[in-house]
Amino acid sequence: MLRAKLFIFLLTCGVLFANINQAMAVSYQLSMLPRYSTEEIYKRITPLADYLKKKTGLDIRPTMTSTFDWYTKALIGGKVAIGFENPYIYVLASKAHEAVAMAIKGKNGDKFRGIIVTRKDSPLHSLIDLRGKKISIVSYTSAGGYLSQKLSLLDKGIDITKECQLEEAPENKQENVVFSVYTGDVDAGFIRESALHKADQFVPSGSIRVLAYTAWLPNWALSVKRSMAAADKKKIARAIQEIPENSPILRALRIKKFRPAKDSDYDVIRRAAGLPLSSSSPGPAD
Repeated sequence: MLRAKLFIFLLTCGVLFANINQAMAVSYQLSMLPRYSTEEIYKRITPLADYLKKKTGLDIRPTMTSTFDWYTKALIGGKVAIGFENPYIYVLASKAHEAVAMAIKGKNGDKFRGIIVTRKDSPLHSLIDLRGKKISIVSYTSAGGYLSQKLSLLDKGIDITKECQLEEAPENKQENVVFSVYTGDVDAGFIRESALHKADQFVPSGSIRVLAYTAWLPNWALSVKRSMAAADKKKIARAIQEIPENSPILRALRIKKFRPAKDSDYDVIRRAAGLPLSSSSPGPAD
């Protein structure tokens, strides 16, 4: 009898330790779209990775990528299991990743928009005037420096990919868009609203004016890979919402807080990019 009880006890312990080892064997890589230097990205995401590891009990580690393309491939391929990215990159990877939270920052909270700038003495005064013009954009993957403007112009019946001359800014920098407008290399420029004064040290005050404010877009997504265990997704999503306001974690990310998010929140991005809408989006009214 004693031997039987001892055998059952050892068997139970063996199963328990096996489960613990299996759980510890799962390691999740957390990363952020490399909009800044590698050193800056590391400073921003390490507090979040450390917090999630402690809060959830999961093995979560920060990892770096060097380019937007590399980051996107890491999301799609599953190497990055937890990502923090702009809405366009999220949409590109959304078959492999799903949004669980959206960043809230600045005066506009969970949304942001782009603007169109011209020289102060430019003859352009409306969106219609942009047809056929040469325009500098941040990049074709920029939400605030391309998609926001594209969406507003589509609403005016202008397809900028066919009716305008587009060129990406050197190094995909917002300030280089403004500088190209100032020097007259282009007729207009697309930048994020918050970047309006990024080139102030390079251009005379008052030489650039805003032609238009363009479509609102959802803010950055915190996403997890769809193949992640459901229990782990819940732990991470819950932990994200429990981060205290004004915590060092949020300050490192330069945001106020996260709010819950779902995939269909980013359908406006899909529309601007000409991509299929989320399967969870409501269909046409009967």
